[in-house]
Order: sequence, then structure tokens, then C-alpha cells
Amino acid sequence: MKISTETASLAGLVGERKAVEYIAKAGFDAYDLTLTAICSFDFKTRTVKETGHPLSGPNRLAFVRELKKIADDMGIVCNQSHAPFPVGVPQIRDSLKSAIECTAEAGGKICIIHPDNNKGPEENAEMYFELLPFAKECGVKIATENMWNWDKEINRAKFAACATAESFNAHLDAVNDPYLIACLDIGHAEMMGDEVSAVQMIHALGDRLQALHIHDNDRWHDSHQIPFSMDIAFEPIAKALKDINYSGEFTLECCNYAAKYYTAETALDAAIALKDAVRRLADMFEGR
Repeated sequence: MKISTETASLAGLVGERKAVEYIAKAGFDAYDLTLTAICSFDFKTRTVKETGHPLSGPNRLAFVRELKKIADDMGIVCNQSHAPFPVGVPQIRDSLKSAIECTAEAGGKICIIHPDNNKGPEENAEMYFELLPFAKECGVKIATENMWNWDKEINRAKFAACATAESFNAHLDAVNDPYLIACLDIGHAEMMGDEVSAVQMIHALGDRLQALHIHDNDRWHDSHQIPFSMDIAFEPIAKALKDINYSGEFTLECCNYAAKYYTAETALDAAIALKDAVRRLADMFEGR
């Protein structure tokens, strides 16, 4: 089982170049290239913000090629990427082809593109239909992901696009194309209460499940912490993935972990801790 982690959390401490280097040094097989800086959204002001990040400018492909060279020299690959969100914002919707193009440039085979939380399968399918011809030209599959909304009255996650097995499969059915696949966010699934679980979602998706976002939480908030540090039971999840003969990678999305516990000086230690956690999960999957 190959293991991977997203670049954003380490990049927040040391930048993308060092993040890729540290991911390799820690012992990961691959990296998930975070592309949200192509078009950054400020959730507090609900506006797109200018960051001056290399991914947001006209030379983004050159920057991605630079990251790829670092990865190639270190012996790792890009397995997948994450496009900007929320896709309901017009500027972000317009940036999605750039995300697919950057994914291909990095050598990635999957680009995770969120559905619109508040739209149904048919409406979200329209977006994916627009993107799929370009994705196929680039040799990149698009992965949709299970989402959540927040109910302030009950202080709990509530339904959003792909949040249940029924909704997730309905989104895939609406497009019915092998280039649209499922990325299951383990933490999002476990936030939804007793009616939804990661294990249930894994069994329902079957071979449509080709990518993962793995992180831990208190089964209430979207904490994005390192596996085995909070309340999600990972052994049944590993067993369920084995049951469906999951053949993708184990990719972490612990984007709040490194910033909370580490500094630029200790960022490599963060990468090693993340690697150890996901390797423990991979060993469960492999029956070790």
C-alpha cells in the first residue's frame, strides 16, 4: 500500500518546495498537491483573495514543474491533487481547469473537485460534464467528495452533496463516466452521526472508491488531525477497505496537524509523525 499526504500543511510552515522534500525524506511514497492557492477563498469575508502565491499567477505550470523535479530527484510522485473550493463561487469554478492542468503537469492521475454542497446530483453533474473532456485530454480523473454543512441550531454537521452513500452514488450515476470517481473523506463521513459511517460508505461505493482523504476527529467537528489521535476507529475502516479490494493509495489530509504542534524548524518531525500514523493504518489494511 502506497502512502501519501497533502502538501498544504507542511507548506504553511516551510513552503511547497521544502514540503515536497520533507514528505520524501519522511518516507512517503507520494504527495497530494494542494492547488487551492490557484484561487484562494476567504471563508470569513466570503470573497476571493489575492495571495501572490506562485500557483495564482501566469507561471503556475513552471512552479509545478519545479515541484515535480524535486519529487523526481527525491524518488516520490504526485498521486493526486486538490482543486480550489467552494465551486459555487464563479472565480473558483473558472479555475478548475487550471487545477486539472497543474495536476497533469505534476504527474498526478486524480484531481479532487468538490461538488457544490447545496446542489443535487443532476446540477453538480453539469459542472463535471463541462470539465471531463479537458480532464480526459490531460489524462486526469476527477474525484468528487462527500461534503457537510453545519446546522447551527443543533450544533452538528448536516446533509450536503455526497454526504450519504445514496447521495454519493447518485452523483456518480448522474455522470456515469469512468473518469469521475469517488474520494471518500473519512473524517467527513464520521462527522455525520449515527446514520453515516466511513465503513458504510466504503462498502456502498465499492470499486468506485479510488481515492481517500484520511484524518481523525471527535466524530463531531472537522478537526483534520493525525490518525489515532482522536475518536475515529480506524481498524474497521482498514478492514472495510480490504473487503472491497481497495487499490488506491492511503492519502492523509491532516491539514490542521502540523500548524498546531510544529514549527518551521520541526516540520520534518511533523512529516515523520504523519508517515508513521498512515503506515500504521496501511499495515492494518495489509494484515500486519
